[in-house]
Amino acid sequence: MMSRLRLLAAMACLGAPLPALAQAIAPMPASCDNAKFLSDQQTFEQRGATRTDLPEHICGRVIAIAPHAKRTRSGWHGYFYLDVGQGVSIRIVSGLDEMTAPQWPWVQKGDTVEVQGRYYYDSLRKQGVDWTHHGTSRKWPWPGYVTVNGHRYE
Repeated sequence: MMSRLRLLAAMACLGAPLPALAQAIAPMPASCDNAKFLSDQQTFEQRGATRTDLPEHICGRVIAIAPHAKRTRSGWHGYFYLDVGQGVSIRIVSGLDEMTAPQWPWVQKGDTVEVQGRYYYDSLRKQGVDWTHHGTSRKWPWPGYVTVNGHRYE
């Protein structure tokens, strides 16, 4: 079987898009790994926006909530900000049409939350974790979820 390094080299030579590279080398952490997230975020901030999305599994406390769901082209979404430590918070995007959860908002400021999803970085001001629902796709193989005070929503 081809090593990851050889796989990366082969994909780079073929001009593989960065998302394919990320999915080839970045497994979903089995448990909360805020240090990995902070490292990934710092790398994006240094390199700038790419088309790479990364699997993240993070935990923290809710510090702010959008009180009303917002309709976008891909359906209804709820938003909240999660403190992941070291003075960093990140926007969590919940696809409400895809999740089995009560009516929004189902998180409150101060709640302890665990999130598994897709980290996107478009710019310093446009970044977050989405794909926090149970579904997968050809382009995103990891199901997501949000656990609030021990109650899991997917």
